[in-house]
Amino acid sequence: MSSANPTSAQREPADTLILVDEADNQVGTLEKLDCHLGEGQLHRAFSVFLFNREGQLLIQQRSPAKMLWGGYWANSCCSHPRDGEDTLAAAHRRLQEELGVTAELRYLYKFVYRAHFEDVGSEYENCWVFAGHFDGTVDINPDEISDWRLVTPDELTAAIAAHGERYTPWLKLEWARIREDFLADIL
Repeated sequence: MSSANPTSAQREPADTLILVDEADNQVGTLEKLDCHLGEGQLHRAFSVFLFNREGQLLIQQRSPAKMLWGGYWANSCCSHPRDGEDTLAAAHRRLQEELGVTAELRYLYKFVYRAHFEDVGSEYENCWVFAGHFDGTVDINPDEISDWRLVTPDELTAAIAAHGERYTPWLKLEWARIREDFLADIL
């Protein structure tokens, strides 16, 4: 039996995010949409930065259908683990679902941020940041990504400085920290 408005029991687990406190301890779960309305609810998330052997970073332009920051440029992959799912495993899952790729990932750091998008909603995330290397073919999911490109670290830094309004707030925050503390070791 199908329903246009599924009950909680009928919803996919992918629609449920992990609520956390500032120390990243799970304090509950909440539907994805509800996590992003108004001021947002603090939830666990991750960002992945994939580099090729030439040291270029894969960045993606988010699908315009996205509720928050649709059409903006972001890092290689960003999403949320499901309830009961390990964050690194979720990052690997989403790399496959969004980009059609696999890569070994290295945990870099995590941080809490809040960013408001117009009058639509907010991101309020405890975000785990990973980096990895990938050389191969990308097969984007058009429901998630409208475009992608490879950029050098200097090109990304210059693009953000010149046109920061085209980039997601988490990319700008993460890229500043990666450049400062991790980039030499990643490359």
